[in-house]
Amino acid sequence: MTEPATAAHKQDSQKPDSMSATWSVTAIEDAEAAVADVYGLVGAVKRLSSERDETFLFKRTDGTDFILKIANPAEDPAALEFQDSALLHLEAVAPAVPVPRLVPTLSGEPSRTLSTSDGPRIMRLLTFLDGELQYRTQTSEAQSRNVGRSLAELGLGLKNYDGRPPEGKLMWDISHTLDLQAVVGDVAEERRAQVEAVLAEFERSLPAIAALERRQIIHNDFNPHNILLDPAEPTTVVGIIDFGDMVHAPLINDLAVGISYHMATDNWAARTGAFLDGFLSARPLLPPEVELLPLLMRCRLAMSIIIAEWRSARFPENRAYIMRNHATAWRGLRNIADLTPAGLKRLAPNLTEA
Repeated sequence: MTEPATAAHKQDSQKPDSMSATWSVTAIEDAEAAVADVYGLVGAVKRLSSERDETFLFKRTDGTDFILKIANPAEDPAALEFQDSALLHLEAVAPAVPVPRLVPTLSGEPSRTLSTSDGPRIMRLLTFLDGELQYRTQTSEAQSRNVGRSLAELGLGLKNYDGRPPEGKLMWDISHTLDLQAVVGDVAEERRAQVEAVLAEFERSLPAIAALERRQIIHNDFNPHNILLDPAEPTTVVGIIDFGDMVHAPLINDLAVGISYHMATDNWAARTGAFLDGFLSARPLLPPEVELLPLLMRCRLAMSIIIAEWRSARFPENRAYIMRNHATAWRGLRNIADLTPAGLKRLAPNLTEA
């Protein structure tokens, strides 16, 4: 497992309060001047909330919107290069997949490194995707179906992307579920047996997981905060954002992550079936992937519970922020505690073709 102090730092580096203490805030006029100097574009900048960097809405004088990002000076340049290369790859091989496009600098580069009082900081300008975040919309089976298909299409676009992820483990990578055994003791007694059972099930399944054939770069964070829908038709996906958690892993892990966010509702079974139908309409699964999917869904939910309770014990002053998704993860895990591959196939009959 990533050393606890390092992992805690990584997770807490995503909170606005800790991140804002690591740099000097960029003045609006300086951000506007940087865009003019690096991209040759004139317009107005408005600061947006952000957890990892400084993010701005840049409105060009003709009314066109862009997203301006100025990275945390502690950000690994290799990580940003990995993300940028993925976006460029998708633009070239899967232009229909709705992801932001990098705006090249005047010299044709995807980014520019700025010299600041805090050290080098990487600046990027991206096209703006106009849509409503999924978590703010009314859910429906039709929406789940289209979101599932969008995940499959994104995965197909990334299928041959050969970028190399930065070194080290990502805490939210299902492949490293067993690393969380080191901190499972921080989970409250009334939940500990449930999450320990998931860890044990994962350990027993390691040979089957190791034998999975399809592995590639996956988005790994396909959640309702990263999916944009058409406000006029909230079943239509118009954007996919946040490529900061990408890893090289079994393809089925991406589906497990995406579908796990549909588990905490009263109609979770119907939404799960719809999500799977949408995914399968673009990319069939292999039988070994179907057999492991219920377990991997449980793993993602158990990870959310373990990480949240471990971190809130270490940083009680930030408990509200850290635990914000805990209740839904716990409800989702209880909903599918006994879900088997056969049960999953009853929810999505097309899985029987795998």
